[in-house]
Order: sequence, then structure tokens, then C-alpha cells
Amino acid sequence: MQYLISVIDDTTDSATSDEMAAIDAFNDGLRAEGHWVFAGGLAAPGTATVIDNTGDELVLTDGPSIETKEYIGGFWIITADDLHIAIALAV
Repeated sequence: MQYLISVIDDTTDSATSDEMAAIDAFNDGLRAEGHWVFAGGLAAPGTATVIDNTGDELVLTDGPSIETKEYIGGFWIITADDLHIAIALAV
């Protein structure tokens, strides 16, 4: 099965070199153990553009669609045999 691991962030600072090294090591481990599917880092909310195509015409709005103290800073899609393995990988 595939699982989504979300990176929750509450800062708009860029990751430090130590944090990036930890992310690289985590990615390498996922690949080595055959759990890697896909991952992506996301820019800070201040760089967001909301795309709304629900009405008669497309509406673009600068900024996030909601104000919040936390946001998704990135994610991994992993594969694991069950939820328990996915949880173990995520912690």
C-alpha cells in the first residue's frame, strides 16, 4: 500500500544544512529499503497562489487560501506492507 507522510512546519525559514542532511539520509534509507515512491518539498505559504476554477472563470489569488500557524512544508509518498510499517518509517 502507499502512504503519505506530511511535513508540518510552523516557520517560513529555509531548512538548515543539518535538517537537509537529515532529509537526505531519510530519503536514502527509504530508497535502500524499497519504500521510496516520491517526495516533494513545498515553498513557504507566502509564495502561494490559489487557483479557483469552480466558477464561470478562473480566479487566481496571491497567498494561501487560509491563514494558519502551521502548513505542509513537504511530503513523501512511501510504500509499505501495512500501516504499522509506515508509522515506523515516519518516526
